[in-house]
Amino acid sequence: MEQYPEEWRQYEPVQPRGGIDWRGVLRKLWAPIAAIGAFLAKFGVVLLKFKFLFSMIISFGAYLLLGPWWFALGLVGLLFVHEMGHVLEARRQGLPVSVPVFIPFMGAMITMKQMPHNAWREARLAIAGPILGSLGALLLYVLGVAYDSHDLKALAFLGFFINLFNLLPVIPLDGGRITAALHPSLWIVGFLGLLALVIYRPNPILIIILLLAGMELWRRWQLRGHPQNRDYYRVPAHLRLVIGVLYFGLAAALVFGMHATHVPHSF
Repeated sequence: MEQYPEEWRQYEPVQPRGGIDWRGVLRKLWAPIAAIGAFLAKFGVVLLKFKFLFSMIISFGAYLLLGPWWFALGLVGLLFVHEMGHVLEARRQGLPVSVPVFIPFMGAMITMKQMPHNAWREARLAIAGPILGSLGALLLYVLGVAYDSHDLKALAFLGFFINLFNLLPVIPLDGGRITAALHPSLWIVGFLGLLALVIYRPNPILIIILLLAGMELWRRWQLRGHPQNRDYYRVPAHLRLVIGVLYFGLAAALVFGMHATHVPHSF
């Protein structure tokens, strides 16, 4: 190879340093890694508690298939308010409960690690969802009247309908858990009514609910003679009266609300 005199070079040659300076790289990355680790350690639990956001977003996207964005957003919001009624009452009773999880086209649900002590407490927990959900729908109706908005009135109608449907006296719906404090035989009435509805207007969601209701009805029927089961459903007469007034009164109010807010949908 031909060599050139040193004085011809206009620059100093770059000398190799023996590879990448990993220590220097790690020193530069240590600060952001430590910051991220501290953030996750401090807020990781909080982020896990908000896992419902993922299911909420998925449900929002699914409901966009049924209508415009305001419909999807309003429906998710109504379901959230309904479920928060259950969450608040569960925490008031000291029961551990999960955050709401949304199931596209099926609504939303919470899970409990511990059941209420008796049917009266279970009924209070169950009816808290429709009560708060109905108040949320009522707020939409008031805003719809104030701003003369058909969209808000339509969402209010949807909210009244969702909460009324949940009052059907079949488990796993709220109505099944509420009427357990009145008399478990009402489950049979609710099951037959739901069966008639499925026959009259077949619907995949209704069929799923009917199957779940049938399995739960059969399970509880088999346990009807168990002493612990009888104690669970033993509710004083005055408390039965309270839950009965709340249950049938709320159902009547929701029927009236649906009548008042019915408008032709715009989508």
